[in-house]
Amino acid sequence: MVSSAKLKSVDFYRKIPRDLTEASLSGAGLSIIAAVSMMFLFGMELHNYLSISTSTSVIVDRSSDKDYLRIDFNLSFPALSCEFASVDVSDVLGTNRLNITKTVRKYSIDKHLRATGSEFESGPVTNMLKHDDDNDEEYGEGSVALNGRNFDRISHQHSILVVNFYAPWCYWSNRLKPSWEKAAKIIRERHDPEIDGRIIMGRVDCTEEVDLCRRNHIQGYPSIRIFRKGSDVRDENGHHEHESYYGDRDTDTLVNTMEELVAPIAMDSHLALEGKSGKTEENAKRPAPSEAGCRIEGFVRVKKVPGNLVISARSGFHSFDGSIMNMSHVISDFSFGRKINARVMSDLKRILPYIGVSHAKLNGQAYLTDPEDHANVTVEHYIQVVKTEVMRSSHQLIEDYEYTAHSSLMHAHSVPVVKFHFELSPMQVLITENSKSFSHFITNVCAIIGGVFTVAGILDSILHNTLRLVKKVELGKNF
Repeated sequence: MVSSAKLKSVDFYRKIPRDLTEASLSGAGLSIIAAVSMMFLFGMELHNYLSISTSTSVIVDRSSDKDYLRIDFNLSFPALSCEFASVDVSDVLGTNRLNITKTVRKYSIDKHLRATGSEFESGPVTNMLKHDDDNDEEYGEGSVALNGRNFDRISHQHSILVVNFYAPWCYWSNRLKPSWEKAAKIIRERHDPEIDGRIIMGRVDCTEEVDLCRRNHIQGYPSIRIFRKGSDVRDENGHHEHESYYGDRDTDTLVNTMEELVAPIAMDSHLALEGKSGKTEENAKRPAPSEAGCRIEGFVRVKKVPGNLVISARSGFHSFDGSIMNMSHVISDFSFGRKINARVMSDLKRILPYIGVSHAKLNGQAYLTDPEDHANVTVEHYIQVVKTEVMRSSHQLIEDYEYTAHSSLMHAHSVPVVKFHFELSPMQVLITENSKSFSHFITNVCAIIGGVFTVAGILDSILHNTLRLVKKVELGKNF
């Protein structure tokens, strides 16, 4: 057994008997200062240990989503009809996708941007419509000329009123005119408006009857509308609920369509029941937009190269008057990449208060033009996108796309559009959260305690010896 005396010989902290120690005021003062200093430095070290530090670097883009990027959007156009609103995507590699509908939804909205019904059904894109062959065959005017004074009266006199809203300068209106008048003449002969009264075909010149066409939300020419007596209930704004016809435009098809519309209606009935029109080609008739505006929301996936997202009025068989089109819009959402969970974003902002500020920089912006003073105006948004990756200390990787945006309004040479031109940076910002070692924290705390204690001891020794020396000098002078 090792004796206690031998163990005491390795004591590094040998005690001095209390009778051999001397307390002093200077030592007490230094002890208080040392204790306060230790507490202060310990608090600073603890705060530093608990705080989160990051390092930032710029590297070549190494995105996990590879070659494609998602763009989410929610745009409101108070003066663009859902009937013709089209979402198109193009890029410098030659990609050109027109009228995207699979991931896009449309809702008719009023001038206050409020939705007025369920989702607007665009229907399939038609690549070809039949027209009568061009010939010099004479045709009379079989349809009734309608205007703001007689429109309501005639629509209430007949169970079904089918109207061709046209413009004389429009190519497609002129292609339709012969077959429309021939079909109207045939229908008039078969169903005399004075005797039968179930159906009549009319026409409206939108260059003359501007208010009537605006009231029925006509933006493309020609637009064929079907008004049914009994179902065309006006709202407080004077808007009709009616259908649009998108089928073939040759005489035979038009006549067959009119016959199918009138077939379910008895001779003595003045009520046209919607949806009972027989064998009309599927998707040839769809509900017409209830308001002049449209909210477009959804997403598209684009290649990571400079490109364009374009919103415009588009149709292969209609013409548009750019001078009266207004592309005013309000941006509720326009962002790149996957949506970040709100809780995750809140945690990120605790670390990096500035992150996410430019994630959706266009959100809430309104670009409104006066149709009287700014007709035919195209709005372009130039967007530069930079990816930011945040690597958490838990090895969680968070991706965020931020962008800068500059917008301009310019006169359009044809039909005005809204264009989002985007460019992605080949570089990305990498922010790494630096973890801190607990052992390093303990080491620093020990260094603080030992260092302050040692420095205080040295200062106390110097002060004590100085005071003793002064006293000896004073005693020497006295003797």
